[in-house]
Amino acid sequence: MRQPAHGGNLAWAAALAGCPPDAILDFSASISPLGPPNSAIAAIKSQIGNLKHYPDPNYSELRLALSHFHQLPPEWILPGNGSAELLTLIGRELAQLAATILITPAFGDYYRTLAAYNANVLECPLSLVTGHWSLFLDKGQKTKDKGLLLNNPHNPTGKLFTRESILPYLEQFALVVVDEAFMDFVLPNEEQSLIPVVQEYPNLVVLRSLTKFYSLPGLRLGYAIAHPDCLAKWQLWRDPWPVNTLAAAAAIAALQDTEFQQQTWAWLPPARNQLFQGLTEIPGLQPQASAANFLLVESQESTSQLQQQLLKYHQILIRDCLSFKELGDRFFRVAVREECDNQRLLTALKES
Repeated sequence: MRQPAHGGNLAWAAALAGCPPDAILDFSASISPLGPPNSAIAAIKSQIGNLKHYPDPNYSELRLALSHFHQLPPEWILPGNGSAELLTLIGRELAQLAATILITPAFGDYYRTLAAYNANVLECPLSLVTGHWSLFLDKGQKTKDKGLLLNNPHNPTGKLFTRESILPYLEQFALVVVDEAFMDFVLPNEEQSLIPVVQEYPNLVVLRSLTKFYSLPGLRLGYAIAHPDCLAKWQLWRDPWPVNTLAAAAAIAALQDTEFQQQTWAWLPPARNQLFQGLTEIPGLQPQASAANFLLVESQESTSQLQQQLLKYHQILIRDCLSFKELGDRFFRVAVREECDNQRLLTALKES
């Protein structure tokens, strides 16, 4: 079976480990271990009877819920079949520009969507200085005929860029796309989302995902926030019903579930610190500080070999970083899970 480019491929991991998929302890996909919220499950069950009807093609209720959540008019919001579908639409938009500056190491789907439309890609690597990743763009690349694509918090490093560090680029690029798939995990008093300024910049697109924070990857639901003219154009490019009825209902319920949100923000910082501290104590491993629900770890040994050892002897799956060409075989990424799972990983790493 082919090596997966994404995390969370339990069929591949189980084949290698020689066990059923549900026996794998998955650290490769950065999904919250606390969900899905009970409210979302209840909403899904309540809509089973409506599967005989087509969804509302305008997704009025979902857009209204997102509108209330972000304090924006509904016409500034476009739900999609995961942020991956919306990223494909954005790739078509970016391909019309002279080039797209891609902050690397970059999520593999960025390359997929840009290649699909033959976009001209100019890579701009992050600098790893004294253990901290920093964003420095070559001033010669800042031109009005180019686009900029980055994620914040950054995947796979976990680096959180300040809002102030990104704002100047909105004056310098034709289109700026900020993928905030992991921003929900940042505590409200620390988050650096550009959503509050989106109405001030017609060249800004913010991508969000409900997959990771609410642990709903199987439902495929994300949304874009951008100028209504831009979103109306994208509507014409895609299928009429990209979001299914169950996903829309689950999203509406999850957005209103403040108890689940508070529970997640209470869980993550201590769990992440536990995992970070445990990794620093293992010889040969150097975890990077992270604002998200995952940690990037530098290793003195081959991480692809480590991945296979953990699968075969411990039924634990970590995310190798071979698909990030700048990182290669000396980095791996692990999701933050609950304390007992984190400890199981740390014990296995010490034995490997």
